Parts: sequence; structure tokens; C-alpha cells
Amino acid sequence: MSDVPDLSSDEENFEDDDWQEMETSNSSVMCLFCTDIFTSVEEGLNHCETAHNFVLSSLKLKFNMDCYSYIKLINYIKSHKPNPEDILNTTKPLWDDEKYLKPVENDDWLMFDFDSLIDKPNSPKTYHANVENGLVTLSQTHFIELQRTIQTLTEQLNETQTHLQMAKEDINKMQESMKTLVDGGNPNGDDSEKNVVVNCVSKLPLEDDEGYFNTYAHFGIHYDMLSDKVRTESYRDAILNNKETIKGKVVLDLGCGTGILSMLCATAGAQRVYALDQSEIIYHAIDIIRENNWQNVVKTIKGRLENTKLDETLDIIVSEWMGYFLLFEGMLDSVIYARNNYLKPGGLLLPNKCNISLVANGDIDTHSKLINFWSDVYGYKMNCMKSEVVREASIDVVQSKHIISEPCIVKEIDINTCNTDIMDFTSEFKLTITKDGLLTSLVGYFDTFFDLPNPVSFSTGPDKTPTHWKQTVFYFRDCREVKQGDVIQGTIICNRQKTDVRALSVQINVFGKAHKYILS
Repeated sequence: MSDVPDLSSDEENFEDDDWQEMETSNSSVMCLFCTDIFTSVEEGLNHCETAHNFVLSSLKLKFNMDCYSYIKLINYIKSHKPNPEDILNTTKPLWDDEKYLKPVENDDWLMFDFDSLIDKPNSPKTYHANVENGLVTLSQTHFIELQRTIQTLTEQLNETQTHLQMAKEDINKMQESMKTLVDGGNPNGDDSEKNVVVNCVSKLPLEDDEGYFNTYAHFGIHYDMLSDKVRTESYRDAILNNKETIKGKVVLDLGCGTGILSMLCATAGAQRVYALDQSEIIYHAIDIIRENNWQNVVKTIKGRLENTKLDETLDIIVSEWMGYFLLFEGMLDSVIYARNNYLKPGGLLLPNKCNISLVANGDIDTHSKLINFWSDVYGYKMNCMKSEVVREASIDVVQSKHIISEPCIVKEIDINTCNTDIMDFTSEFKLTITKDGLLTSLVGYFDTFFDLPNPVSFSTGPDKTPTHWKQTVFYFRDCREVKQGDVIQGTIICNRQKTDVRALSVQINVFGKAHKYILS
């Protein structure tokens, strides 16, 4: 298929000169306060200083601004078009609101390396002072310069004192909250909050959910996902092999990451794509989308969906939401929220079906390494550690040669109709043993389906090409001998953890025992 891009690396054909050309060509920057056009942000800043007396470096120093404050400032100016004097003379940052992190326009002002901006002092000046009869006489220019220096130092001192006072107040609040917690009370002073049940992501306060999004702010995890060809090429084929389904549609790329799925939808002819992510990776996605000239089709949004209002309803929702054992991380909650609140009747979800399977594992060597290791650690017994090791479900690639049973599907999920209680299920299973061996664990994996005119599916099972999801391994403390033809019967109980809506508790009842595991 000539219209399907090759996902293999072309790094050897990529030259630094090409990068420089992309960075510098066809760039135009409009002044923040007038309609003058410049070829770079640096020229625009120089113009703002000379024509509008707007010195960004002074503002940075005055309010101790970082790159996020700068983004808020630019979007505030774009939204309200204030006079530069009002901004410079304000005693507090008028733009200090999370809503200004959402880009008003995708332009070069947002791409500027604000951290590199420094308050460049003028070349050292020398002034002549007259000294007569013990009196020092200064020139007017020298006197004004000294006044300006005193004013700057005073502002810095006041700013430091303000931050110090805020830090003291925060410490006092933390001490009071800790004392209340130790005493068994509610740190917020509101006992009614004890009755609030947080059983899905939409009920979780955003500030309590930031840790999850921070894990997606780093390069490594996106490299793992993008280099997973099973994952990425399946989404690619589902989108580009069904262009007629995507063409002219309004699409949401939920949890867009680097924006790869957004650009695939744009390539397939989508009318508009909303690329949404709460993680800091969204700022790199903005660069990537502009680098590939899709900024007129793809609109980037920083925010958690449950705390964001979209401008219109959607024809299609595409999302790579799957976690370990399919349901870990609870991102399906957000897909369901988007479906219930924004998807048009008859709209399309990609993917739209998944299932979870179990299979028996007879990998004795790995079991010995993880479990029996604690029986003799340099001559000392540490058997108490075995239960703790077993309790944590392992994420690992299981070789197909160790699989000793037929698989059994324990959960089927229709994304079009499921609810947020999908993470809580109980299912019986039967595993027919295919060869003699020692049963060391049960292995969980999932399959994903795109029901389209040209359907696509992929599996994360141990008999398929490994993916970044690997498999979820539920080890038993003690191995059990099994024979070909035996049927292992049991029950799996999966629940959302009460203390962490994105984590799972799994119980497997088999061989007359309840084996409990956590994924967190």
C-alpha cells in the first residue's frame, strides 16, 4: 500500500542541515501588540521593547516566571489584547490561571525557549562624580541609573519575602494537616467528605491525579510505545486502510502523547482532530504537529478530559488507552466519559472491542529465580519474602515454549456499551493442559479489535510478537504438577482498588486456595 507510511527508522538519512532548514523556513511572527510581522520571536521581542516599551526579561524577573508562566502570558495577551503598560505595571500576574495553558493559536510565540531569556545588562557604564569639600555630586544620568538599580533590588527583596511568607504558611498548613491525620480526623475539616466514594477517574480531583500524567511526561515511555510495531502499525492500518470512514470527520485523539494518531487521522482526511493530553508531553506534540504541517487540522489541548470542555461533538474517538492486563491505569474511564458526553449517536470508537484471556505457564527457571531464591540467600532463610514477591503481579515477556494449556477468555468488553464498573468482574475459567509439566503461574493478556470495513486486530498473547504491554504473570508460591489432558478450573475476581482508582486487585481461586495479587 503506497499510501501507508513506513514506520521504520530513517535516522541514517536524516541530516542536521535538514533539521535547520525545517526550523528556520517559512516562519512569520506577528507582534503581540500590533500587526507588524517579523521572521523570528527574537526580532518580535526587540520590536516590543523599542516600540511598546514591553521588556519581557523584566517581567520574568519581577514575577519569577518559568516556561509555563510564559505560555499563560502569551495566551492571555492573545485572548484579551491588553496594553503593554497594563501588563508591566500590574502588581500580580493577571495570566496566572490554568485556562491560559490552552493554546489560543499555534504560533511561534509558544515555541520560544523562554528559559534561555535573560535580563541582559547593558555594557558596564562609568560615570564621573565630582567631589568637593566632602560632597559628592552625581550627574542626572548617574542618579537615574542608581534609582533604577535600587528599585529593581527592592522589588527582588519584596518578591523573596513574599515567597518566604508563602513557604511558612504552607509549612504551617502541612503541620496542621499531619496533626489532624495522626489524630484520626479529616485534614480538610469536613467530615462529609468521608462519604464521597471515588470509584472512577471523573470523581478523582485533578491534583490527586497528576502523578499518573507525570509518568507520561518523559521520553522513554513514548519511545517504548512508538517503537512497538504491533501497537503502532495496528492503529496505522486501522486508520489509513479505512480512509473513507475517517474522511471529513471530527476526531478526538484522547491521550494523544506525541500526536502520532492525530497525524494519522489528519492524513486519512479528517476534517478536524482534537489532540488532548494532560501530560507535559503535549508541548512536544505541538512542536511535532507543526513540524509536519498539520497545525491547521490538529488542534492541541492540554487538559484531563473530565476537566475540559470541547467545542463540538465528535464523530470518532481514537485512543490507545490499554494498560497492563488491559484495565490497569483506568484510562478506559476517560474513553467512556468522552463517549457519553461528546460522541454523536452512531459515532465510532477506535478500538471498539477487547477481551482478556488466561493461560497456564510452566516456566520453572523464572519461578525459581523469583520465588525459590528466598529459600537460601547467602546461607540465610528469607522465606517470608516469598509471599510478598508473589503478591505483586509481574509484567514480563513469557516465551511460548513455556505455555502448557489452551487459553481461556475471561472477559469480553464492548467499548460502545461498557460502563466504568467494567474493572470489577468475576469469571470462571477452565484451562485444558496440553503437556506434562509443573504449573508455576497463570498468564494474563488481551486482544484488541477495530471492527471496520477493513478490520484490524492484534494480540498481546505469549504466542504472538511481544509488545510493550508484555504479559501479566500471576505466580503461585508453590509449583503444581499437571498432566496433559488435565483441566484446571477456577475463578478470577478483578476489582478496582479502593485506594487507587487506576490500580487493580486480582484474586484467583484455584486448587482450593485464594491467591491475591495487586497491579499498582
